[in-house]
Amino acid sequence: MPDYGQELSFGSFITPANADPHRPVRLARVSEAAGLDLVTFQDHPYQPGFLDTWTLLTWVASATERITVSGNVLNLPLRQPAVLARSAASLDLLSGGRVALGLGAGGFWDAIAAMGGTKLTPGEGVDALSEAIDIIRGIWDVSERGPLRVDGAHHRVAGAKRGPAPAHDIPIWIGAYKPRMLRLTARKADGWLPSLAYLDDGELRRASRTIDAAAEDAGRHPAEIRRLLNVAGAIQPMSSGRLQGPAAQWADELSELALADGISTFVLASDDDATLQAFGEEVAPAVREAVGRERAGRGTVPAAARRGSAALALRRDGIDYARIPAALAASAVEPGDRSYDAVRHNYLRSGAPGLVLLPRTADEVVEGLAYARTLDVPLGVRSGGHGISGRSTNDGGVVLDLRALDAVTPLGGGRVRLGAGATWGHVARSLQPLGLAISSGDYGGVGVGGLATTGGVGFLGRRFGLTIDRVVGADVVTADGRLLRASAEENPDLFWGLRGAGGNLGIVTSVDVEAMPLGEVVFSQMAIDARDTAGVLQRWGGAVEAAPRELTSFLVLSPARRGQPSVAQLMTVYAGDDTEAAVRELERLADAGPLLDHKAYLLPYPGILQDAGRHHSGGGDPSVRSGLVTHLGPDEAGAFADLAGTGAAYFLQIRATGGAAHDLAADATAYPHRHQNFLLSAMGASQHALDAVWDERMAPHVDGLYLSFDTDTRIERLVDAFGANLPRLREVKRAYDPENVFRANFPIPPAG
Repeated sequence: MPDYGQELSFGSFITPANADPHRPVRLARVSEAAGLDLVTFQDHPYQPGFLDTWTLLTWVASATERITVSGNVLNLPLRQPAVLARSAASLDLLSGGRVALGLGAGGFWDAIAAMGGTKLTPGEGVDALSEAIDIIRGIWDVSERGPLRVDGAHHRVAGAKRGPAPAHDIPIWIGAYKPRMLRLTARKADGWLPSLAYLDDGELRRASRTIDAAAEDAGRHPAEIRRLLNVAGAIQPMSSGRLQGPAAQWADELSELALADGISTFVLASDDDATLQAFGEEVAPAVREAVGRERAGRGTVPAAARRGSAALALRRDGIDYARIPAALAASAVEPGDRSYDAVRHNYLRSGAPGLVLLPRTADEVVEGLAYARTLDVPLGVRSGGHGISGRSTNDGGVVLDLRALDAVTPLGGGRVRLGAGATWGHVARSLQPLGLAISSGDYGGVGVGGLATTGGVGFLGRRFGLTIDRVVGADVVTADGRLLRASAEENPDLFWGLRGAGGNLGIVTSVDVEAMPLGEVVFSQMAIDARDTAGVLQRWGGAVEAAPRELTSFLVLSPARRGQPSVAQLMTVYAGDDTEAAVRELERLADAGPLLDHKAYLLPYPGILQDAGRHHSGGGDPSVRSGLVTHLGPDEAGAFADLAGTGAAYFLQIRATGGAAHDLAADATAYPHRHQNFLLSAMGASQHALDAVWDERMAPHVDGLYLSFDTDTRIERLVDAFGANLPRLREVKRAYDPENVFRANFPIPPAG
């Protein structure tokens, strides 16, 4: 039998006895301390001498830090699939992606029936398991927008809402022995989990061959199905039979199972501390070394690089899949991979890239970029995937997704280093216990890399300035593959350009930021009757400009439609300790028009950032225009009110900027807009229609634009975005990206 090239892992199989309820938990900790990767428990809900397995898995996950938890295997007839799916996803989110789902069709049917389950024939059990897998995966698949419907003979859902998505792609392993179950495993599962004690001589290989054939019939590569094996025995000084002897004997026998039978995960059934410790500390390293040495000699292809016929048919022209760098191949995602839908889209943009690379280090970013440059396909770089323009995904190209570069590391003195793939919600939560904060937009799911290199007009902006104003250094991969440090002292021209046009100059892997001390903030939500739209905008704008820097306010304008009047929704933050002053300023904002509703809260900064996961499903591919103004006078407010009345935009927003953002000169950063007080944006369904209305109504009144909120790619937009800074920016572009490698998002032509 072949070696499938799967990465080796080792686990424990612990009895969930409840006589001493904490003993299984302690043995799980022993397993983790011994270096094992996995801890599993059998599941017999009808057995009164056992702890409930799902409760135990949850307890163990909270009592450990690294090890993956799984049932071995869960009794599906007594665990409703849709609820099980949500339970597994929830535990995966809470544990940071440490859940696997071992499933069984059921076996002790009289005991199952006694607990209220339905007694099934073996064939019905297989059908029920197949339906359950469809439901479980459907609940997890939040990329599908419609409700889930599975009309099975044994398990049904009729319009169930999808989600939550788990933290990682939870593998489903099936405990199976008979041909129909083996074929189901090949079609729908990620792994096969039998026990060696139940397999006669030769049966392991015969069953594996059945899986291989069924996988190929289904268009899958046999290496896509992990081969796990429950083993038992004694680690003892003298040999007395198979898996009955010293650690070296165990290592030889398990290595043979890995190389000759394709087993990649060995799960030891034992409730003995010393045995588990020896398995993790002596046996597992020896097997890894022996198998690794043999694979290197054979030139074994890793499982991650193998694709079945169905996946191969979806590969895109122009991408040399065989030459993906080894460090990135295991996590690379292609069309046809089950995780593809979770990484192909952005928040508002649909995408169909031919390859998504997930580097874990700056060096891997260098490798990924070098590889992508050998191809004649589009290149996208993604941190959080919230960019309005959507250029961090593409059709048929390569995407470098930086989500794994998400560390938040305090450096002392209020400085922190942020991985480009971190989200601002994660940053805010990490800094809040330190009494620190960074102004960062209004949405927790936005990625650090995009915002910290473009601008950052956020809820703390008038007090602390733009996000880029707090950046004091960055690590950057340049177009030619260099990893440079950019700061006021090192590569200062690059540092200047990164703060406003970072996506054009390189791939930022981390930024150093000066965070500011901040306690709780006042967060206010108001609704104001805006039938007098222009008047409301003028009065609100005047109140904002007159307010102290502690106050920052955003306004969302809902145009009148279907007989409903226009409404202005205000979201305001007062970032100061004086709550009485906050109340006075909010009262002034409320005078902008007839007040319909008002709620205010005193809460930590992370509480005002709406968070979101990374499983984007695309959107309506909206068109957006933006512009900045110094004041919301009659002309500016009137033009925006007229725009709202045309119906060309379904979402209109004004963000207050100014305050601390005015403390820098216009040429201090590539972003030049240091005198305007408001950022106006409008989102519509048609770029042509929106452009026509914007150019007629708004263009005469705006002064500059904010590229993160604009999808008009006409070349003159670069002048609006960078103004007098554009010539210098083109020189910086020529110095660091003369071949215009980074040209996906509002490309800046190199000088000359």
